[in-house]
Amino acid sequence: MNINFYLLCSVLVTGMLCACAENFGNQDFSSQPNIIFIYADDLGYGDLGCYGADSIDTPHLDQMAVEGARFTNFYVTSPVCSPSRSSLLTGRYQVRSGVTRVFFPNSLQGLDTADYTMAEMLKENGYATALVGKWHLGHLEAFLPEKHGFDYWFGLPYSNDMTWEPRNDPPLPLMRNGVIIDQPVHQPTVTQRYTAEAINFMAMNRKTPFFIYLAHTFPHLPLHVSAEYKGTSKLGIYGDVVQELDRSVGEVMKAVNDLGLGSNTIIVFSSDNGPAQLGGGQTGGLRGWKATTFEGGIKVPTIAWWPGTIPPQQTINEPAIMTDWLPTFAALTGAKLPGTRVFDGQDITTLLTGNYEPQERDFYFYFNEDLRAMRSGNWKYKKAIHNNPYRQKALENHGDLLFDLKADPNETTNLASNNPEILKVMKEKMETFLDQLGDIPEPKLKTIPFDDPRGNN
Repeated sequence: MNINFYLLCSVLVTGMLCACAENFGNQDFSSQPNIIFIYADDLGYGDLGCYGADSIDTPHLDQMAVEGARFTNFYVTSPVCSPSRSSLLTGRYQVRSGVTRVFFPNSLQGLDTADYTMAEMLKENGYATALVGKWHLGHLEAFLPEKHGFDYWFGLPYSNDMTWEPRNDPPLPLMRNGVIIDQPVHQPTVTQRYTAEAINFMAMNRKTPFFIYLAHTFPHLPLHVSAEYKGTSKLGIYGDVVQELDRSVGEVMKAVNDLGLGSNTIIVFSSDNGPAQLGGGQTGGLRGWKATTFEGGIKVPTIAWWPGTIPPQQTINEPAIMTDWLPTFAALTGAKLPGTRVFDGQDITTLLTGNYEPQERDFYFYFNEDLRAMRSGNWKYKKAIHNNPYRQKALENHGDLLFDLKADPNETTNLASNNPEILKVMKEKMETFLDQLGDIPEPKLKTIPFDDPRGNN
């Protein structure tokens, strides 16, 4: 079965999608770009050809980079799934929402409706909004995507490994608008089904501005790939999976162009964090992995494409972070942000268009509730961690670390003892940042036993 098959199947649900294409009167949407944000799950910084991969073929993403902008210093706020996704969608560090840890099938909490998302922002401005793919911000009804500004949702409520019989998890469900349509989901066809749903949504809503958050399940473990792509790469199944994701990006870009929307559609491709240590992903030489705040866990491949607006063949070395996309999309669409809410991101439109002036910014990186690292200009400070109880304890038990990322992007040489004044300044900045957060909600850690039916959908 291929993408065309699933596209045909998805047409059967067009009645559900029509509600998204409301009549917005005489409002002129010609200046409002369509937005497609493609989020891979656990993709490494070095997993794409345009980022140096030599054993995985990614021609569509490589071409996207040639035709647009490739970031070399783009960061997530946390090296694990739920917190990273929270910061992307809210434009705020995840501690402001209490989403500091990964949600599981027995979690009783999720992203609250009081949190304002980019989907809500765009919907308020006349956009049809869809999440196609993994949500992972609370699987109970009160926290599902339709509560957060998405008109349509097709995908999984959490990660594809959260269905372990010893824990009595429910089988992994595939859902459409909160209703289970397939359980357990057949994972080898997930990427193709997501792609077909995204293409169908844009086709149904091509006469109105649309926002599609295409949040892929892979290459998160366990790895699954369609029969068509099995054995096609030099890197085993991990490479097969990434090559199928690349084909998905190519199909989406082709559909955009075939619909005549290329000049008015921005596509962003990125990853929610670095690769799992033993999963097969490549960090491109960066130190660390997923679940660490070394560069390998928090620096992600990021490409932006918008013909006629984003100049081609750009390499953007200026650092940026996932919270930047919400204010950037607000600027690009003319949306007004709530004046009473603090947003941590910054409009990076000038970066995208090549009209920026270099500036020094500060970025902060969490693991769970713990602020573990920050970047200021070229300096990276990683605070001392002792008796770390987590899986990455071998990597994350250390004293104060200070790196010059311009000279040493792979964090090989600790300069803390040679630069006490810089270390002091970095520590003071971290304390100031924590102080300005003010009152933040309690972490959302409530769970129930796995045999309690409230934990299932």
